Amino acid sequence: MQIRDIMRSCSVMPVLVIENVEHAVPLAQALVDGGIRVLEVTLRTEAALAAVKAIVDNVPGAIVGVGTVVRPEQFQAAKDAGAVFAVTPGLTPKLAAAARACGIQLLPGVMTPSEAIAALEEGFDAMKLFPAEQAGSLGMLKAMGGPLPQILFCPTGGVSLESAPKLLALPNVGCVGGSWLAPKDMVAKGDWAGITALAREAAALRPE
Repeated sequence: MQIRDIMRSCSVMPVLVIENVEHAVPLAQALVDGGIRVLEVTLRTEAALAAVKAIVDNVPGAIVGVGTVVRPEQFQAAKDAGAVFAVTPGLTPKLAAAARACGIQLLPGVMTPSEAIAALEEGFDAMKLFPAEQAGSLGMLKAMGGPLPQILFCPTGGVSLESAPKLLALPNVGCVGGSWLAPKDMVAKGDWAGITALAREAAALRPE
């Protein structure tokens, strides 16, 4: 799948911080059961890559990627674990080159028009607006849609269940990123049914 296809496969891309690898499979299954198939596992914890592999091996239907990629060597490690896409908070020439070299789909983070143009020059036309709230969110995306209509965005950072529908209605938004689908307390308690309910609510934000 190309990154645009991945983005169009979900309304909300959950940003998952998995501290305990034992939580990976039931968490992913709960989200998939609720209709959220695209999962971004952030590389913020020691358990992240093992969590990716566990999900890939045990949760059919999940489209698994990694987030918070900030070093070139992380792309190959993510691909080796089974990830099919990667998300970065920003973009540098070294990161762009490393992603191309290992063949993983990349959703690079940008915050300004200049950064978006730089990403276009690197060959990317799908990007994460990050941090979305601080960047202007709805207003910024509307403004960028005029001069840069070829870019498909995934606004992430400060997006909520309440703000997501207006963002998803924009023609240059493929999906939104959000952490509210896997609250830390619910994951710690193993409230997988509750997380499935949150996923169903999120999946219904944009009718198929």
